[in-house]
Amino acid sequence: MSSESNTTHTALPVAVIGAGPSGLAAMRALAKQGLDFVGFERHTEVGGLWNIGNPASTVYESAHLISSKSTTQFSEFPMPEGTPDYPGHRHLKAYFTAYAEHFGLSHRIRFGTAVTSAVPSGDAWTVSWDGPDGPGNGRFSAVMVASGTLHTPSVPRFAGQFAGEILHSAAYKRATELAGKRVLIVGAGNSGCDIAVDAVHHAAAVDISVRRGYYFVPKYVFGRPTDTLNQGRPLPRPLKQFLDKRLLRMFTGDPQRYGFPKPDYRIYESHPVVNSLVLHHLGHGDLRVRADIDRLDGHTVHFRDGTSGEYDLILLSTGYLLDYPFLDPQLLGWTGPSPSLYLNIFSRQAANLLMIGMVEASGLGWEGRYRQAELAAAYLAAQRDDPASAERFARRIAGPGPDVTGGYRYLGLDRMSYYVNKDAYRAELDAHLEQLAAPAPARDEVNA
Repeated sequence: MSSESNTTHTALPVAVIGAGPSGLAAMRALAKQGLDFVGFERHTEVGGLWNIGNPASTVYESAHLISSKSTTQFSEFPMPEGTPDYPGHRHLKAYFTAYAEHFGLSHRIRFGTAVTSAVPSGDAWTVSWDGPDGPGNGRFSAVMVASGTLHTPSVPRFAGQFAGEILHSAAYKRATELAGKRVLIVGAGNSGCDIAVDAVHHAAAVDISVRRGYYFVPKYVFGRPTDTLNQGRPLPRPLKQFLDKRLLRMFTGDPQRYGFPKPDYRIYESHPVVNSLVLHHLGHGDLRVRADIDRLDGHTVHFRDGTSGEYDLILLSTGYLLDYPFLDPQLLGWTGPSPSLYLNIFSRQAANLLMIGMVEASGLGWEGRYRQAELAAAYLAAQRDDPASAERFARRIAGPGPDVTGGYRYLGLDRMSYYVNKDAYRAELDAHLEQLAAPAPARDEVNA
């Protein structure tokens, strides 16, 4: 690329798709680098799924963070004094609104505007949208996708027919919707257990169907939020698994006592369930654990262990599918359950296509998403300020990515395909940022 064409390219703004926490992190990182950008948000306000008034929000009334505020918040913008340890959606909507206003982001966002396509166009991108004034399009130097991972429900298929109602948790909002109903919740992840705890106060009966065992983590240990213990001093993986499994036995007991299967994996090889209230209600007989579903027959659900039950509502807490309908999947190297991106950020197939927030890790928080955005923005800034450094970095992200598992052998599930260990991942983000800013090696170093 000639210096003239590079100047033309980098003069174009960056398109940031989404104004939830990942999108706001992306915009903040770009602003700190002095890079122009335009934000696109389908809703009329910031906050993403944590804005429960957003029609695309999959959050329910009782939803709270499963990680504490101190490990989740943006480090340069702490949550206000008086915010509870585990804030709910009202606190979080106010927090994101204040974040956007404090850093001057809101006026740079096109609200009520849905991106319909983003395609490479020469050395730039053409982004098309549908907004309050109708369809439009424009040219951008890069596309940062921050539209979230929890908006397209994963709906399993079951043999047979059900005469009652089948609802995904994405459409669930409040416990009164379950009043008087015999409810079967499918899936005991964090949402499933939250909803089960809601349901016992309103439903006629509540069962929860599971196919594997889980590790249950209480929100408080020794009077402190659990994820604040040993903060900043990560233990070696084998020691952490050994100690934490025994600590959980002390505080939550053995989930097999309540009817859960024994986990067929070690702790932290899948996302733990941060909810001990579900065990409390199981111990009080308020709900029951059932096996995986075999087939449906009218109001009867037959389970794989040969038992059956009668239900009015099947509530699917079965997670979400990654969905970026405005992008050709080939641009993301998407041939498996999730896009194949360098560090879960950089496309190898399309220059300057960057993903912010397509990462899951226990304890990564929004600060982890901001560090993703910081690295992505630094790369775009290097294209403007230090093309040689940017070119070296481009060659690196074209190759295989580093190991960010931290030595954990994660379950081979679709939802775990973009899971990382927070300590290993943050270390790689920091190292890449340092290397991007480092001067070019001397010629004799290169030839050594």
